[in-house]
Amino acid sequence: MLPMSRRRWLGLTAMGGVATALALRPAEVGAPHDAFFSRLSKALRHAGLHQPTLVIDRERLHANARQVKANLAPGLALRLVNKSLPSLDLLDEVARLTGTTRQMVFNLPYLQLLAEQRPDSDVLLGKPFPVHAAAQLLARPPRSAFQVPRQVQWLVDSPARLAQYRDLARGQGVPLRINLEIDVGLHRGGLPDEASLQQVIALLREEPLLRWSGLMGYDAHTQRIPDVAGSRAAAHAHALRVYAERLNALRAAALPGADGAQTLNTGGSPTYRLHRADGAANEVAVGSALVKPSDFDSALLADLQPAAWIATPVLKVQGFRAPQGVEPVGQLAQGWDRNQRVAHFIHGGAWLAQPASPVGLQASGLIGTSSNQQLFLGSGRQGLKPDDLVFLRPTQSEAVLQQFGDIAVVEGDRVTAMWPVFPARA
Repeated sequence: MLPMSRRRWLGLTAMGGVATALALRPAEVGAPHDAFFSRLSKALRHAGLHQPTLVIDRERLHANARQVKANLAPGLALRLVNKSLPSLDLLDEVARLTGTTRQMVFNLPYLQLLAEQRPDSDVLLGKPFPVHAAAQLLARPPRSAFQVPRQVQWLVDSPARLAQYRDLARGQGVPLRINLEIDVGLHRGGLPDEASLQQVIALLREEPLLRWSGLMGYDAHTQRIPDVAGSRAAAHAHALRVYAERLNALRAAALPGADGAQTLNTGGSPTYRLHRADGAANEVAVGSALVKPSDFDSALLADLQPAAWIATPVLKVQGFRAPQGVEPVGQLAQGWDRNQRVAHFIHGGAWLAQPASPVGLQASGLIGTSSNQQLFLGSGRQGLKPDDLVFLRPTQSEAVLQQFGDIAVVEGDRVTAMWPVFPARA
């Protein structure tokens, strides 16, 4: 065999390089809306909704509610996280399907609204309120049958905060139900150790107007941390152990006013399926999982379906031209990636959401986000025209569901309800 010439070797190397580059080139993708999103589009057009709109598919919402209820271990109660389902009508729908009146509330305006409009609610705070917020509710009680001392459990995370609530109870002459937040490993808040718990026990023992009503230990970190060398299982076991230890210490203290019907809350959408009735807790909290934004895509929630989307019209469709100053970069990008050839400018944007339909849309790295007219690039296979709808899937439900006015509820190919949302609050 004759030795390969240098020129031939270089030619073959170049050809190999071109072949490798072509193999790495992004494939051209994209397609129009599938049957599901075509149905949503038809429903919104028929209802005359041509502005950015939050859409919930009622069939999927119902299926999720039934599935969450079926997944609950027998003996565990369900508490709805109302900041993640921020609409009375939405909460009513899920409460009816799951058979619960328990809600977890995270700010004073939502508590006031719930007390006025849904006076049968059983309320546990999801984070500690400044004592002035509690004083405000007590000073101006709801004009309904809702009884604040009986139906609200105030969350307390430190001896100092409990002392504030003790002074409030004394000043108002009213009993307060106190649920203790404990740190089970997230390290965001809550009583951090046995010593702080004993200080709280001493304060509770001294004041008959403070009545211990239960525990809350939030454990979402156990499924959010990287799962390295069994770290998630270890974190979950640690959370269960700490919860049981704190509960045993409280029960051993035999606090006056503790009637044996404590609210022992744990879990959250990412972890509710990990809890069993033979554990220390007797209820779990769930909110976001019922509409399943993309941050909740996990193996534990694989039996639930996305049920909420942002629908927004396309304003312009044109060949993509990079902004002045970076045109050569844009031309190179378009030549390399055929999915950057067509520009779609939508109504609004910069939401906590990602394009869902039609498939194959992507944000532009050359222009960035815009809350006015977001640009999404595509191959053109999507077949979008001005006034067609693009659907985005929220990454979370809290806050996002409240950015668009009333929620459009779709059944089949019709909008059958418009659900008002809570005012935006932290």
